[in-house]
Amino acid sequence: MNPTWKILRRLFARRVVLAATLLLLAVVVVAVLVPWLSSADPSAMDISARLHKPSGEHWAGTDELGRDVALRIVHGARYSLLIGGVTSVGAVLLGTLLGLLAGYFRRLDAPLMRLVDAMMSFPDILLGIALVAILGPSLWNVVLALVIVYTPRVARVVRAATLVLRELLFVDAARALGVRTPWILWRHILPNLASPILVQLTFIFAYAILCEAGLSFLGVGVPPEIPTWGTMIAGSLDYADRALWVILYPGLAIVLTALSLQILGDGVRDLLDPKLRKAA
Repeated sequence: MNPTWKILRRLFARRVVLAATLLLLAVVVVAVLVPWLSSADPSAMDISARLHKPSGEHWAGTDELGRDVALRIVHGARYSLLIGGVTSVGAVLLGTLLGLLAGYFRRLDAPLMRLVDAMMSFPDILLGIALVAILGPSLWNVVLALVIVYTPRVARVVRAATLVLRELLFVDAARALGVRTPWILWRHILPNLASPILVQLTFIFAYAILCEAGLSFLGVGVPPEIPTWGTMIAGSLDYADRALWVILYPGLAIVLTALSLQILGDGVRDLLDPKLRKAA
């Protein structure tokens, strides 16, 4: 049997992981193809159709400006997934670098980890608010703020794994043979960090989507004209008592996407961790 097929079969042995993955794929496909599926403008206003209930014409109803909620959710998926994806990749790259340096070089361990500890002492949302306030409210500033917020998580995990790996025999053998330190880190240590890094990638993706929604809800995130799921809820909150759908459907999009990412991350962790796989 093909090794790739065996891995996928083991990963999707749990139906909940398969369902979460299919849901994520559906969200990604729809977000990517929405410009070709519909030419309608998600920001087009129709005051005569404001706060209409869900119907055949507007599947998720309309908001306070008569904009189609379903169309805005689909377009918002593009921005929310972009923010989550770029944040997770950026945090993983920067966190892996810091974790490798702190874990392998003893002199760098204390100063780098004290910086990481100081950053992690603040709740994610508070640190995000402070950084966005300093940088200014824009999509890419929010991404940069979230990268800074979640980098310490990755650095902690990578540093802990590196502390163990650097004492193993194959690393000692490489040093004895005169292998240069950058090559040891790249060829011998980094490949063995793939499992925790991949798991952190999926978790931070979900955390970033939730944190962006929280920042937008508080009015310090992405500008209101960009239809992320968070800005949709923040902009329509005053009308929720008369038209629950204006916050219900964007909220469901956030919850289902983040939950699916968490479930997929758990599945990947169980697959890559021999102890958990044996216990299962």
